[in-house]
Amino acid sequence: MLSLPVARNRVLASGALLAAILIHNLTYPLSAAGGAWPALFYGFYASIFVVATWALSASKGMRAAMAGIGLVTLVAGLMNSYAPTGGTALAVFLSSIAYHIGMIVVLARYTFGARTVMTDVLLSATSLYLVIGSGFAALLSLVEWSAPGSFVASSGAPVGWQQMLYFSYVTMTTVGYGDITPVGFYAQSFASFEAIGGTLYSVLLLSRLVGLHTSRV
Repeated sequence: MLSLPVARNRVLASGALLAAILIHNLTYPLSAAGGAWPALFYGFYASIFVVATWALSASKGMRAAMAGIGLVTLVAGLMNSYAPTGGTALAVFLSSIAYHIGMIVVLARYTFGARTVMTDVLLSATSLYLVIGSGFAALLSLVEWSAPGSFVASSGAPVGWQQMLYFSYVTMTTVGYGDITPVGFYAQSFASFEAIGGTLYSVLLLSRLVGLHTSRV
């Protein structure tokens, strides 16, 4: 059984991560706002998962890896904001994919490795769901970068990574507004995989939490 101070610290860390992810998901349009906003956005984005890894993982290797990836993500984001090229966009997508994979590993270990259902586990499980969604946004953006026209907006506007973040969550929750449509082979493949994965995650998480609760009864 965890001591009360340790339990409180874990709840605070998990809650802070969830709040930071929500703030990120609400402020991502700032990355294209110009001026100092992209720097502020990417500075915040590149620090979220690094700080969370230090708080939720005791692995020195994972902490070091996430710190390195976070730095690369920051540099790539700044370059793509202030001196955009095809190469800087690719760097953003690849670094973001690696950044998300690292955080998914940390949160999956923390969530599914828990022995009891506590508030911090529920918060980290929610964060994991959101991280998977934003991770798919980077992956889908990479698909669009490699094969332009893989995603088509009903308005006819270009589909950038900012719109891809929106599309990713709409797809993972199976809402499907239809204003952005995957038309390329790989786009359709990854989009359908995300929709299935989002549903399976809910099922697996619920089964895990029920199992943990039942084992205590």
